[in-house]
Amino acid sequence: MFNESYVLNNGVSIPKLGLGTWQMREGKCLTAVSNALAMGYRHIDTAEAYKNEMEVGIAVRASALPREEIFITTKLDSSVKDYEKAKEYIEESLHVLGLDYIDLMIIHSPQPWTEVNVSDYRYPEGNVAAYKALEDYYKAGKIRAIGVSNFRIEDLENILAHCEVVPAVNQILCHISNTPLELIEYCQQKGILIEAYSPIAHGEILQNEKIAAMAKKYKVSVARLCIRYCLQLGAVALPKASSRDHLSENDDLHFTISAEDMQILKDFEPIRDYGESSRFPAFGGRKLEY
Repeated sequence: MFNESYVLNNGVSIPKLGLGTWQMREGKCLTAVSNALAMGYRHIDTAEAYKNEMEVGIAVRASALPREEIFITTKLDSSVKDYEKAKEYIEESLHVLGLDYIDLMIIHSPQPWTEVNVSDYRYPEGNVAAYKALEDYYKAGKIRAIGVSNFRIEDLENILAHCEVVPAVNQILCHISNTPLELIEYCQQKGILIEAYSPIAHGEILQNEKIAAMAKKYKVSVARLCIRYCLQLGAVALPKASSRDHLSENDDLHFTISAEDMQILKDFEPIRDYGESSRFPAFGGRKLEY
């Protein structure tokens, strides 16, 4: 699975499976990313808000792998809704990562985290300003692809109406029991690839007996079923893992969920999701990633 890729709307290849690094700090991120790269992972997802871009960069440079073989995603802080400030943050990410270019950089959220589900204001002008800074760095070759995260249809329509470059991706919370199908269909119609963060629902889904029974049917773990589900939706899957066993398990995805079971999983009742996104209700009452 590590060597399988999608092609973004600008022709850039992106690995279908990536490693999420939320909450990995103080050496844990460096170890996990180093182990992941050694095992075959070629897609690492970080963010300015995670405070671990430096460790990701160190692991990439220490891996001895050709830079062009590794796909690095980072995210523009959700509070940045100004063109000049966005440029400063982009430069900071390049500096902290210690890389000549970023493969994918996305706006982390259409609203600052402090205002998500507190305010109805979606920052249309601010998101356009921040996105135009990403566009300029994209045109300069410092970022190979640009996109957004946690954007609703209305947020995407705002970008499409005012910007030149169609977002390559929209990274959203997506897992069994939380599948925003209308948003996914809209993005696919516009040529915007969906990236699914928290595909295992922060582990909460591992306790569900119905999901466990389906996983047993396919002779796989619940985690593998969850990741495969996102891939069959046509999304990039970004599971978080740090142990060698979990890192290795995430690659063992060479099975197919039947169309009938995919429909069952799409319609699966909501499961309460604790963890990374626990502070911010989003699509259908679910949560947003921090």
